[in-house]
Amino acid sequence: MRILRAAGYRVMPWKNGGGTTTEIAVSPNGAGLDDFDWRVSMARVETSGPFSSFAGIDRTLSVLEGDGVVLDIAGQPPVRLAAASAPLAFPGDVPTSAALINGPITDLNVMTRRGRMTHKVARRPLSGEIRLRPDADTTLILAVDAGVTLFTHDGSDLGPLDALILDRDSLELRLQPKGQGLLFVIELHRVAANH
Repeated sequence: MRILRAAGYRVMPWKNGGGTTTEIAVSPNGAGLDDFDWRVSMARVETSGPFSSFAGIDRTLSVLEGDGVVLDIAGQPPVRLAAASAPLAFPGDVPTSAALINGPITDLNVMTRRGRMTHKVARRPLSGEIRLRPDADTTLILAVDAGVTLFTHDGSDLGPLDALILDRDSLELRLQPKGQGLLFVIELHRVAANH
Protein backbone atom coordinates (compact mmCIF):
# COMPACT_ATOMS: atom_id res chain seq x y z
CA MET A 1 0.00 0.00 0.00
CA ARG A 2 1.37 3.37 -1.02
CA ILE A 3 -0.25 6.79 -0.51
CA LEU A 4 0.38 9.51 -3.11
CA ARG A 5 -0.31 13.05 -1.94
CA ALA A 6 -1.83 15.54 -4.40
CA ALA A 7 0.83 18.12 -3.46
CA GLY A 8 3.53 15.79 -4.82
CA TYR A 9 2.02 15.12 -8.26
CA ARG A 10 4.11 16.04 -11.31
CA VAL A 11 2.77 18.75 -13.67
CA MET A 12 3.85 18.47 -17.30
CA PRO A 13 2.83 19.86 -20.72
CA TRP A 14 0.29 18.04 -22.87
CA LYS A 15 1.73 16.00 -25.71
CA ASN A 16 0.10 18.43 -28.21
CA GLY A 17 1.33 21.49 -26.25
CA GLY A 18 -2.21 22.79 -25.67
CA GLY A 19 -2.18 22.73 -21.87
CA THR A 20 -0.84 20.92 -18.83
CA THR A 21 -1.57 17.63 -17.13
CA THR A 22 -1.05 16.59 -13.54
CA GLU A 23 0.41 13.09 -13.42
CA ILE A 24 -0.90 11.10 -10.45
CA ALA A 25 1.00 7.87 -11.17
CA VAL A 26 2.79 6.12 -14.02
CA SER A 27 4.35 2.69 -14.58
CA PRO A 28 7.12 1.99 -14.90
CA ASN A 29 8.10 4.69 -12.43
CA GLY A 30 9.45 7.77 -14.23
CA ALA A 31 8.24 6.63 -17.68
CA GLY A 32 7.60 9.27 -20.31
CA LEU A 33 4.61 9.68 -22.62
CA ASP A 34 6.06 7.27 -25.19
CA ASP A 35 7.07 4.37 -22.96
CA PHE A 36 4.57 3.96 -20.10
CA ASP A 37 2.62 0.74 -19.48
CA TRP A 38 -0.09 2.68 -17.63
CA ARG A 39 -0.66 6.28 -16.63
CA VAL A 40 -3.26 8.07 -14.46
CA SER A 41 -3.49 11.86 -14.68
CA MET A 42 -5.75 14.89 -14.36
CA ALA A 43 -5.95 17.81 -16.78
CA ARG A 44 -7.49 21.25 -16.63
CA VAL A 45 -9.12 21.82 -20.04
CA GLU A 46 -9.58 25.55 -20.69
CA THR A 47 -10.51 25.52 -24.39
CA SER A 48 -12.18 23.24 -26.91
CA GLY A 49 -9.92 21.43 -29.37
CA PRO A 50 -8.25 18.19 -30.47
CA PHE A 51 -6.94 15.52 -28.12
CA SER A 52 -3.33 14.38 -28.27
CA SER A 53 -2.97 11.12 -30.21
CA PHE A 54 -1.38 8.19 -28.34
CA ALA A 55 -0.54 5.27 -30.65
CA GLY A 56 -1.39 1.87 -29.16
CA ILE A 57 -3.08 3.36 -26.09
CA ASP A 58 -6.56 2.74 -24.66
CA ARG A 59 -7.91 5.50 -22.47
CA THR A 60 -10.83 6.24 -20.15
CA LEU A 61 -11.96 9.79 -19.40
CA SER A 62 -14.08 11.10 -16.51
CA VAL A 63 -15.08 14.69 -15.72
CA LEU A 64 -14.13 15.67 -12.16
CA GLU A 65 -15.13 19.34 -12.20
CA GLY A 66 -17.05 21.68 -14.50
CA ASP A 67 -20.18 21.38 -16.64
CA GLY A 68 -18.72 18.83 -19.02
CA VAL A 69 -17.59 18.27 -22.55
CA VAL A 70 -18.88 16.83 -25.82
CA LEU A 71 -16.39 14.37 -27.29
CA ASP A 72 -16.23 13.72 -31.01
CA ILE A 73 -14.45 10.37 -31.35
CA ALA A 74 -13.84 9.33 -34.98
CA GLY A 75 -16.43 6.88 -36.22
CA GLN A 76 -18.80 7.36 -33.27
CA PRO A 77 -21.70 9.70 -32.54
CA PRO A 78 -20.73 12.67 -30.29
CA VAL A 79 -20.77 11.81 -26.56
CA ARG A 80 -21.70 14.25 -23.79
CA LEU A 81 -19.55 13.65 -20.70
CA ALA A 82 -20.35 15.41 -17.41
CA ALA A 83 -19.30 14.99 -13.78
CA ALA A 84 -22.31 12.70 -13.21
CA SER A 85 -21.51 10.53 -16.25
CA ALA A 86 -19.99 7.07 -16.12
CA PRO A 87 -16.31 6.96 -17.18
CA LEU A 88 -15.94 6.78 -20.99
CA ALA A 89 -13.47 4.35 -22.60
CA PHE A 90 -12.11 4.91 -26.14
CA PRO A 91 -8.95 4.30 -28.19
CA GLY A 92 -6.28 6.96 -27.68
CA ASP A 93 -5.05 6.66 -31.25
CA VAL A 94 -8.17 7.73 -33.16
CA PRO A 95 -8.88 11.40 -33.97
CA THR A 96 -10.77 12.86 -31.00
CA SER A 97 -11.82 16.42 -30.23
CA ALA A 98 -13.55 18.05 -27.28
CA ALA A 99 -16.08 20.90 -27.17
CA LEU A 100 -16.51 22.38 -23.69
CA ILE A 101 -20.17 22.73 -22.66
CA ASN A 102 -19.96 25.81 -20.45
CA GLY A 103 -16.42 26.71 -19.50
CA PRO A 104 -13.34 24.82 -18.30
CA ILE A 105 -13.32 21.31 -16.86
CA THR A 106 -10.92 19.12 -14.92
CA ASP A 107 -10.79 15.54 -16.13
CA LEU A 108 -9.37 12.24 -14.96
CA ASN A 109 -7.52 10.32 -17.66
CA VAL A 110 -6.50 6.65 -17.38
CA MET A 111 -4.32 5.22 -20.17
CA THR A 112 -2.91 1.73 -20.75
CA ARG A 113 -0.64 0.39 -23.48
CA ARG A 114 -2.62 -2.04 -25.64
CA GLY A 115 -1.20 -5.57 -25.60
CA ARG A 116 0.58 -4.99 -22.27
CA MET A 117 -2.14 -3.72 -19.90
CA THR A 118 -5.90 -3.29 -19.66
CA HIS A 119 -7.87 -1.14 -17.25
CA LYS A 120 -11.28 -0.59 -15.74
CA VAL A 121 -12.48 2.62 -14.04
CA ALA A 122 -15.37 2.63 -11.55
CA ARG A 123 -16.92 5.79 -10.10
CA ARG A 124 -18.45 5.30 -6.63
CA PRO A 125 -20.23 7.78 -4.36
CA LEU A 126 -18.65 8.27 -0.95
CA SER A 127 -21.40 7.18 1.43
CA GLY A 128 -20.94 4.99 4.45
CA GLU A 129 -18.10 2.56 4.98
CA ILE A 130 -16.61 1.17 1.76
CA ARG A 131 -14.87 -2.20 1.53
CA LEU A 132 -12.52 -3.01 -1.34
CA ARG A 133 -10.70 -6.26 -2.08
CA PRO A 134 -8.09 -5.57 -4.78
CA ASP A 135 -7.88 -8.33 -7.38
CA ALA A 136 -6.11 -6.40 -10.17
CA ASP A 137 -2.32 -6.41 -10.57
CA THR A 138 -2.48 -2.77 -9.41
CA THR A 139 -5.47 -0.86 -8.01
CA LEU A 140 -5.37 2.92 -7.72
CA ILE A 141 -7.98 4.66 -5.56
CA LEU A 142 -8.58 8.42 -5.95
CA ALA A 143 -10.73 10.40 -3.51
CA VAL A 144 -12.53 13.39 -5.09
CA ASP A 145 -14.23 16.31 -3.24
CA ALA A 146 -13.80 14.68 0.20
CA GLY A 147 -11.20 12.66 2.00
CA VAL A 148 -11.41 9.20 3.49
CA THR A 149 -10.00 7.51 6.57
CA LEU A 150 -8.29 4.18 5.98
CA PHE A 151 -8.89 1.49 8.58
CA THR A 152 -5.24 0.45 8.85
CA HIS A 153 -2.79 -0.03 11.71
CA ASP A 154 -1.82 3.66 11.52
CA GLY A 155 -5.27 5.11 10.62
CA SER A 156 -3.97 6.97 7.56
CA ASP A 157 -6.14 9.48 5.72
CA LEU A 158 -6.53 10.35 2.06
CA GLY A 159 -7.31 14.00 1.40
CA PRO A 160 -9.23 15.19 -1.66
CA LEU A 161 -7.31 14.15 -4.83
CA ASP A 162 -4.84 12.01 -2.86
CA ALA A 163 -4.41 8.50 -4.28
CA LEU A 164 -3.75 5.07 -2.84
CA ILE A 165 -1.96 2.31 -4.79
CA LEU A 166 -2.59 -1.31 -3.87
CA ASP A 167 -1.02 -4.49 -5.23
CA ARG A 168 -2.88 -7.73 -5.94
CA ASP A 169 -1.77 -9.27 -2.64
CA SER A 170 -3.18 -6.41 -0.54
CA LEU A 171 -5.72 -7.28 2.13
CA GLU A 172 -9.31 -6.09 2.01
CA LEU A 173 -9.40 -2.33 2.57
CA ARG A 174 -11.98 -0.48 4.65
CA LEU A 175 -12.56 3.24 4.01
CA GLN A 176 -14.69 5.75 5.89
CA PRO A 177 -15.70 8.92 3.98
CA LYS A 178 -15.06 12.31 5.60
CA GLY A 179 -17.85 14.01 3.65
CA GLN A 180 -19.71 13.92 0.35
CA GLY A 181 -17.66 13.10 -2.71
CA LEU A 182 -16.60 10.40 -5.12
CA LEU A 183 -14.15 7.55 -5.12
CA PHE A 184 -12.59 6.40 -8.38
CA VAL A 185 -11.38 2.80 -8.30
CA ILE A 186 -8.97 2.09 -11.17
CA GLU A 187 -8.03 -1.53 -11.83
CA LEU A 188 -4.90 -2.11 -13.91
CA HIS A 189 -4.36 -5.64 -15.28
CA ARG A 190 -1.20 -6.94 -16.96
CA VAL A 191 -1.90 -8.87 -20.17
CA ALA A 192 -0.54 -12.43 -20.03
CA ALA A 193 2.35 -12.98 -22.42
CA ASN A 194 1.74 -15.29 -25.37
CA HIS A 195 4.06 -18.30 -25.50
